[in-house]
Amino acid sequence: MVEMADAGGGLYRRGFAGDTFNTAWYARRLLPEEWSVGYGSCIGTDAVSAEMCAFMEGEGIDTSALRRLEHRTVGLYMISLENGERSFSYWRSQSAARAVADDPAWLADVLAGRDILYFSGITLAILTAEARRVLCDALGRARAGGALVAFDTNLRERLWETPEAMREGLTMGASVADVVLPSFDEEQRAFGDSAPEETIARYRACGAKIVPVKNGGGDLTLWDDKGTRTLPAARFESVVDTTAAGDSFGAAFLAGMAAGRSVDDAARGAMALAARVIQFRGALVPQIFEGGET
Repeated sequence: MVEMADAGGGLYRRGFAGDTFNTAWYARRLLPEEWSVGYGSCIGTDAVSAEMCAFMEGEGIDTSALRRLEHRTVGLYMISLENGERSFSYWRSQSAARAVADDPAWLADVLAGRDILYFSGITLAILTAEARRVLCDALGRARAGGALVAFDTNLRERLWETPEAMREGLTMGASVADVVLPSFDEEQRAFGDSAPEETIARYRACGAKIVPVKNGGGDLTLWDDKGTRTLPAARFESVVDTTAAGDSFGAAFLAGMAAGRSVDDAARGAMALAARVIQFRGALVPQIFEGGET
């Protein structure tokens, strides 16, 4: 999407971002150069869509899985900040991404042969109920074929038709995922969970194999086949902008696993990256990679 980020003083800076793309952007910087990170979605044929595609390519993202649609464009969102916490305003009624599941043959081709597939609750929220089922069925087949599927529940209530549709959609997404990446405050709002262990139990029942429950700046509750444990939160100096905290966490967690690190080490690296991202404005923070840091 086109991102309008608060630059202070009533000014906004235009960029390109969005939850799943943010994760791809951070993963690209964390993984070896010879590894491929691609982005699958739909865009328009207008100028801003072309600019978005060029931006992705310039950032090292493979865009061969982008489908271009006539009479469509890309969505736009504006970030508002208060004490480092963000809220969003969206303009996405003509967003081409809403058609990502409209062509099952194209979708199957996009998902084929991938080692890791990542999608989010926002991915599902912008689709119709039928399109959600088409996408999840396709992801389930890819998972059965050997892909590792990761799902960030990333909750945006205003994008869903009803609270019931939201809960049903999140459960559907989790049912086709090996890794579920929830945030406890969001799970409290959506499902009324009283503790991270309740969140873990629900996604275990959906079939997840790994569930790290994020808790803002608090400790992480992590579950896998070794059981449940708590990892202490990463320290950070300040909170400037929490945009992409969860997106960068997902990127570092999956990159760590792909590199052969233990689940615990991948989670520690994910918390450390998120703690750095929130000290800068905007979703994409190239400054933290300057000097070859990873």
